[in-house]
Amino acid sequence: MTVPQAFQYQGSKRALAPLILQYLPVGTMRLVEPFSGSAALSIAAAARGRAKEFWLNDFNAPLAQLFSLIINGQKELGKFYQELWRADHSDALEHYYQVRESFNRTKDPRLLLYLLARCVKGAVRYNGEGFFNQSPDKRRLGTQPETMQANLNTISTLLRGKTIVTSVSYEDVLANVREDDVVYMDPPYQGVCGERDSRYFSGISFDDFVAQLAVLNLKNVRYLVSYDGRLGNRSYGKPLPAKLQLTLVELEAGRSSQATLLGRDEMTVESLYLSRALAEELEVHPAIHRKHRQEQMQLMETPPPYGKTKISKRVS
Repeated sequence: MTVPQAFQYQGSKRALAPLILQYLPVGTMRLVEPFSGSAALSIAAAARGRAKEFWLNDFNAPLAQLFSLIINGQKELGKFYQELWRADHSDALEHYYQVRESFNRTKDPRLLLYLLARCVKGAVRYNGEGFFNQSPDKRRLGTQPETMQANLNTISTLLRGKTIVTSVSYEDVLANVREDDVVYMDPPYQGVCGERDSRYFSGISFDDFVAQLAVLNLKNVRYLVSYDGRLGNRSYGKPLPAKLQLTLVELEAGRSSQATLLGRDEMTVESLYLSRALAEELEVHPAIHRKHRQEQMQLMETPPPYGKTKISKRVS
């Protein structure tokens, strides 16, 4: 089936979800996303039957509330969106700004759906006061209401009755994961945001995050982390430290739009780290997944000092 999305979301792992799901154990009881964002991985996992239950969390409360509505009130949400959506209106841009002002005043999650569907490149931006301040995309008018309703209906069918949605700190989520959970973390990339950036509602401390991962290791919790990467030969963000004993798998995500415009053959590569418990269970080794190559997976020429180095039985 075609995996739906409720809205575009910059940084979403929707395109990479099929690759990431290769590292989700068969028969996973519950997939936990402490930084759920657009919940792309959970939706993909549900569509493929890769997990039985889901826990979506995002510190951005209206975003978490929006997903609760998508799952449990999709019909009413779709109707609200249809009434809000503007097509052939000369005041469409002004309408967007009015909706944005209303959202910043009320924090109504239904308004956030419209803003996410209509804003530039699906890129969320917040100012220093925590107000949504992204501009509208003048080239498009957002997802058509009929398409939006169909997407909402499908996501609701996939997640209803087996998903909890919360808006707490990621530390609170990690403190309450179960032994049979698998945790997928896609936090704000410290390579571009630090501890606070307009692209994210809230940033995180690198050192605090590393400390949380160390605690998960002590509990033998299985987890995956998307956290840094590189563009060509240039790295962005500090790699997670070797002391965590993680296994690094690099995922080629394609050429960036900037590289394409400049005619450069620079590939964006995103890092996926597997906890020791997960890597040992799946017998995974450090690897790179190349995009549009005959050899999809291969041993890295110079493997980083993470995890196992033997050939994995799961490599295809």
